[in-house]
Amino acid sequence: MKTLELTIDDKPVTVEEGTSVFDAARLHGIAIPVLCHAQNERPIGVCRVCTVDCGDKVLQASCVRPAENGMKVFTASDKVKKHRRMILELLLSDHPSPCARQRVSGDCELETQAAAEGIVAPRFSKRVSPRGQDDSSLVISVDHEACILCDRCIRGCDEIRQNNVLGRGGKGYNAGIAFDLNRPMGNSSCVSCGECMVSCPTGALTNKSVVRTVLPGGDPVGVEELKTLPFFQKVSGTFLDLNKNAVIRRHFKAGEVICREGDYGSTAFYILEGEVEVFLSSMSSKKETAKEAPSLFEMFAHVFSPKKKPGSPAQNGGNIPIDSVVDLSLDNPVARLGQGDIFGEMTCMNLYPRSATVRAKTDCVMLEMLRNVLDVIQRNKTLRAEIEKNYRKRALEDHLRTVSVFSSLSPEFIENLSRRVELVRYSRGEVLCRQGETARYFFLVRIGFVKMVEEHAGGDLVLAYQGKGGHFGEIGLILRGTYAFTVTALDNVEVVRIDAEAFQEMLAGFPDIAFNLKKVATERELHNQRHSAAVSAMSLEKFLGQGLMEANSLLVIDLEKCTRCDQCVRACSDAHEGVTRLVREGLRFDKYLVPTSCRHCRDPLCMIGCPVGAIRRRNSLETVIEDWCVGCGLCARNCPFGNITMHAVPETGAPKAALAKRKATSCDLCQNLPEPSCVYACPHDAAKRVDPNDFFRDLISPSIDSGPFAAPDVPHGGRR
Repeated sequence: MKTLELTIDDKPVTVEEGTSVFDAARLHGIAIPVLCHAQNERPIGVCRVCTVDCGDKVLQASCVRPAENGMKVFTASDKVKKHRRMILELLLSDHPSPCARQRVSGDCELETQAAAEGIVAPRFSKRVSPRGQDDSSLVISVDHEACILCDRCIRGCDEIRQNNVLGRGGKGYNAGIAFDLNRPMGNSSCVSCGECMVSCPTGALTNKSVVRTVLPGGDPVGVEELKTLPFFQKVSGTFLDLNKNAVIRRHFKAGEVICREGDYGSTAFYILEGEVEVFLSSMSSKKETAKEAPSLFEMFAHVFSPKKKPGSPAQNGGNIPIDSVVDLSLDNPVARLGQGDIFGEMTCMNLYPRSATVRAKTDCVMLEMLRNVLDVIQRNKTLRAEIEKNYRKRALEDHLRTVSVFSSLSPEFIENLSRRVELVRYSRGEVLCRQGETARYFFLVRIGFVKMVEEHAGGDLVLAYQGKGGHFGEIGLILRGTYAFTVTALDNVEVVRIDAEAFQEMLAGFPDIAFNLKKVATERELHNQRHSAAVSAMSLEKFLGQGLMEANSLLVIDLEKCTRCDQCVRACSDAHEGVTRLVREGLRFDKYLVPTSCRHCRDPLCMIGCPVGAIRRRNSLETVIEDWCVGCGLCARNCPFGNITMHAVPETGAPKAALAKRKATSCDLCQNLPEPSCVYACPHDAAKRVDPNDFFRDLISPSIDSGPFAAPDVPHGGRR
């Protein structure tokens, strides 16, 4: 190579041709400050802090200025120092001081260099970034105000890790780093490797450390040991070191219980060695209330009782959705997990109750981890590929069969379909599909909950919530060609996505499935149309305020006919093994009482978060609570009308410690009877189950600001 001779601060130096002035100075022990690149990074000349005087008309950024033979370079002249000081002062005027990095470790490169130049506070007014904070990631905190647009994070992500997530977005005042197509970091394809955080010279990207959180018990796992595991190999060592207390190794003896259904937790488990069994202890306990002799009402109930409605899981041999890669069979609710399996994802990421009891079948070794660590390994491409492989192999068929319309799919077709489905993750608030967009996918919910909303000019209308086992997209793919509503993730959601081509092949190859799906799509479309029409036909403000508009089936009592005999309450108790689902007190409307009894809402908030899908809707839209309820009480807390209660379960036939202490109860519209028992037993025809839209339409005047909906001074039953 040809060599060049030049002087830097009057010191003669010799370098190879093509060397930059910055590298020439560094190789000979002359320090030039810089922010936009580190020693081993490709220089781009963005920050201009490395400006030097090369004898040109203007000062040059030394990192991109090639050295020339005979060049005289000055790195610390008064002119250069004044220029560099102005650049640092301008950068600092857009920077919160002290930033997060400076507060924690004192090594923000911008603030350190500014302090070395004697800059205590910039003379210029501070500019607040329009982009602000981004806390969507569980691992890395993003502060766009602290960003100086040096692009070091972009090069770390794209050139070092080759993840290609980061880039620049916006122009001028709105310019900033962007994840994917300017999405929040937590919603992007970022794998949380930490390279951007390590590269950042300021507090714009900092680690969300949980170093003060120590999981009790267990053995600490060293960073080097974690890095030997395939799914931690691409995770930043800095992140693992800062969060070393957030993942521990646990040992369990055969027969030891790892977690119990209904309990709240914040961790997930990854099995390194051994095998566990997953089951519902509550399924072994049935409500057994001693009775003397059947009442006359009960005898009539058995005579007239029809068979259970189709679509009930008990009838079609369906599965119970749990927080694992597998579901539990209703007939035999026990499953086994082994090496490489994860359980507790939904509990960990969304803080829902445990959906099942997990017990060590053999001696086990596993990692227990907090949310930010689980988020990191879930984003790891190696582990995601393994999870998807296990799902396709072990859980896809069971998952499809939890949807009754897919019960006739052949194993051959499922095997073919498994190569074409994909698991897609969405963060809280992210849109899965938008109303009016071309329908491209059919969705099955695997983890988390989504909300379906129909958008109207006068306001959005919530149509339904879907949890694990729920599906949507068939209306757009079969009837409309576009999505009928907007679906949004309520928490961290994972869905199985089937593209339109595979979906149409499924319809063509299985006429019975095509018929069932078309029927479901048509029923949902008609229901949505009726709901929308009812909303537009009613005077909404007051009606919606009372929550009655959301009812699918409303129990009302005509107080002019009611004699307060309480036959309705007793009949409800007799029909449900001594546990009544009706309290004869509540809201009054004109001469009608709306007692405390499940309304089977059109917007069933109670269903959000049920860890095992025990509270669900049947085909006729009534809400029921199945026998496998684990007693966590989340549905009762979610019900805005207080219509779900918890009752004790008699502890019979199993060890006390293995039984759920409580179960949820609500009106099930007496599924085994021709009509609800409370309505049937009323001797004066005062109690009725009604559709509120039809029943109250003629009673509500166009203006109801002072209408009959009001809580009386002393409501029926004496409650204020």
